[in-house]
Amino acid sequence: MKIMPNCLDRGFYMYQKEFEEKALEVLRSGWYVLGNEVRCFEKEFAAYTGAKYCVGLASGLDALWIAFRVLGIGAGDEVIVQGNTYIASVMGITINGATPIFVEPDEYNNIDVSKIEEKITNKTKAILVVHLYGQASNMEPIVGIAKKYNLRLVEDCAQSHGACFQNQMTGTFGDIGCFSFYPSKNLGAFGDAGAIITNSTQIAEAVRIFRNYGSEKRYYNKVVGANSRLDELQAGLLRVRLKHLDELLEEKTRICQKYLLELYNEKFELPKIREGSTHIWHQFVIHCKDRERLIEYLDKSGIGSIIHYPIPPHLSEAYSYLGIKRGSLPITEQYADEVLSIPLYNGMTEEEQDYVIQIMNSFE
Repeated sequence: MKIMPNCLDRGFYMYQKEFEEKALEVLRSGWYVLGNEVRCFEKEFAAYTGAKYCVGLASGLDALWIAFRVLGIGAGDEVIVQGNTYIASVMGITINGATPIFVEPDEYNNIDVSKIEEKITNKTKAILVVHLYGQASNMEPIVGIAKKYNLRLVEDCAQSHGACFQNQMTGTFGDIGCFSFYPSKNLGAFGDAGAIITNSTQIAEAVRIFRNYGSEKRYYNKVVGANSRLDELQAGLLRVRLKHLDELLEEKTRICQKYLLELYNEKFELPKIREGSTHIWHQFVIHCKDRERLIEYLDKSGIGSIIHYPIPPHLSEAYSYLGIKRGSLPITEQYADEVLSIPLYNGMTEEEQDYVIQIMNSFE
């Protein structure tokens, strides 16, 4: 049996007729940029998250860097972020000239709240919380810290569509929630797409203007903006998947509950779920000290796996200019050497799940 780490076509075939009908509807409409599909998706996704406003953008990275741009955070400013995130989180900070200040992760792979305050200086302007792998971070104390020090709070929700902390959805705790709709996400488009959610009328309007060349009215440019518009086709297809998002999340949860119940090999550590947080399982990430041998063993058995992420941002060539040496973030670096995502996707059969469990439990 051959099992890929992810099978995106399974999610398409589950709702093939709806996707194809929507694609044809958009193509036949003759309107392909900033039309009815985008307006409807923005309204529907805002309602789903509980936010007042949603602004569709071209990608999750655009959501991040535009978020900090409209908040006025730039050169000379510092933004606190966890060390074990995808590099796009950090790029959202540095594209604006600001400096990332890294904090170690906790046992749930999210930012360790107890280590945030010691990193705050008079240059700190914001905290960027990343809800990694689909589990909501410990938001209550983070919101308290942000208020105590008058800091902006931005959430990277690229992997947490629908995840909640104490029944409140990620992306709604701070000033801005940033989303990616990359095809592998639980709410995935069929290409690049992203969005910002906010409860601020001012922020929403600033993002709408910025995404369209800084133009509020055609050919009248208020600011030097960007071309970052969610297109009509992706918005329409996202509307189809959004209607089914809860059932897609429930299916992934069932698969992961089976993993949690039936995987028992002491050679690796299963993911932990924080009390009060929900996990929507963008990835099922284990920790294994003998990871390379496990990857080779799985590969020989026809099971694919992915490392999310092998190089922490502070050790990447892209951020060598920060001068942060190996050993400065030991937990982050340990996680980078241990984490492994095993097969997980909508449409995964019970036979495929059983095979993965059998092979992983047999690893010695």
